[in-house]
Amino acid sequence: MDSSRRVDTTMFLGIDIGTGSSKAVLAAADGSIVDRASVTHDVELPHPGWAEFDAEAVWWQEIAVLSRELFSRNDAGSLKGVCVSGMGPCLVVTDDAFTPLRPAILYGVDTRATAEIAELTEEFGPGSIFETCGKDLSSQAVGPKLRWLANHEPEVFARATHWFGLNSYIVAKLTGEYIQDHHSASQCDPLYDVRRLDWHPEHVAAVAGHLATPRLAWSDEVVGTVTAAAADFTGIPAGTPVCAGTVDAWAEAFSAGVQQPGDLMLMYGSTMFLVHILSEPRSHPMLWACSGVTKDTLTLAAGMATSGSLISWLRQLFGDVPINQLLEEAAAVQPGAEGLLVLPYFAGERSPIQDPDARGTVTGLTLRHGRGHLLRAAYEGMAFGVRQILESVEGSGEPVRRLVAVGGGTNAPLWTQIISDITGRTQVVPHQTIGASYGDALMAAIGTGSVPADTVWAQPDHTVEPNPANVEIYDRLFDTYAGLYPAIRDQMHALAAVQRDYS
Repeated sequence: MDSSRRVDTTMFLGIDIGTGSSKAVLAAADGSIVDRASVTHDVELPHPGWAEFDAEAVWWQEIAVLSRELFSRNDAGSLKGVCVSGMGPCLVVTDDAFTPLRPAILYGVDTRATAEIAELTEEFGPGSIFETCGKDLSSQAVGPKLRWLANHEPEVFARATHWFGLNSYIVAKLTGEYIQDHHSASQCDPLYDVRRLDWHPEHVAAVAGHLATPRLAWSDEVVGTVTAAAADFTGIPAGTPVCAGTVDAWAEAFSAGVQQPGDLMLMYGSTMFLVHILSEPRSHPMLWACSGVTKDTLTLAAGMATSGSLISWLRQLFGDVPINQLLEEAAAVQPGAEGLLVLPYFAGERSPIQDPDARGTVTGLTLRHGRGHLLRAAYEGMAFGVRQILESVEGSGEPVRRLVAVGGGTNAPLWTQIISDITGRTQVVPHQTIGASYGDALMAAIGTGSVPADTVWAQPDHTVEPNPANVEIYDRLFDTYAGLYPAIRDQMHALAAVQRDYS
């Protein structure tokens, strides 16, 4: 928008802090976009298997950078509410002044706590953890990372008084309030009871020890107001209501109107992520049961380890050929990529197999195959993985009634078409696919009572229908695809062990 323009309207600020960038949006009460801003950043990778951020120097600083940019062009006096989401679940430990004592430990991409996962699983019992948390402990869980801190950095753990996720840390900096939203808490396994929607006191005491336990709040709930000190730093007016916020994928699902039981979001990004809204508590060993965004809601979720990141890697191998040219080449290849299959486990895999030692595999390669075949087979491999996940979702007992596709990958028609063809599902693509920051703005509007609680800003743009002509070839290849991983899992694990020797 014109930098000289000043907008005088009721506005809501949503900010999402992602792995590669932070994005902010100002939205009006009708969902129209007033303005937006973004800034990029890099993840710190200090050791193999570690992924960190400086929460104060990056996250908190970027809140100020984005807010000040937007309010240099818009009337801050028209702001009625703020909400922040971010990658997660993350772990930030601080002192009483909310000053971080070490870099933030990121979500499932940080795999340092493998030994602590085993330790806590033995301590509480795998069956008990699954019953309480709705999922097994994994690198996604916060509890093992807290235990890792106690085991490996005991002096830091002893000095810490508070622990946060990304959004709750920003809430504390903005308002002085110590909270955790229910959804983020439900990924702090084994500390939260997903059936009772509350902390599990014995597990909290055993894992978090002396740390104060944060107050729970729903993501669209106002938990405080911006303090004078935070206003001076960020430019957000003092007294502005602040909602709890949540993890980015759930904020994005909310932005896309995925709010009713049977709704499922399929997010096309650097990874594929799925969020399914439930009508009652359900679980599945290959999925993550979690609380939702709004009061008393529940979800099942799944996330693949690579998707868009795999396509970016292939582009680099191909010499950074323009993506449109590669997509044309892949589209010219017949469905099934002439018998080429890719297992997309190039960074291990979360869903549908939950195996960090799985490895990427190209099977059926011949001298006839070119880069168009490889690219198409990569898209098809991701789609076969999505099909496996959807089968697990429906195996939980909650049918998928509506599938909403979001994320930058929806701009690649070949990708979305392959997903529909392989899964047999119609996808609804919203007109507005800004992402989690748009969902944050909607939560701020709802939480402040400025719009009704059932407000949905997202409007459908188009649908992607499966092509019946491709059913036979994809059904045939799916059976082969599903059999590949169990057939070569031991060999994958052996190679993963060799690769660790090179770290």
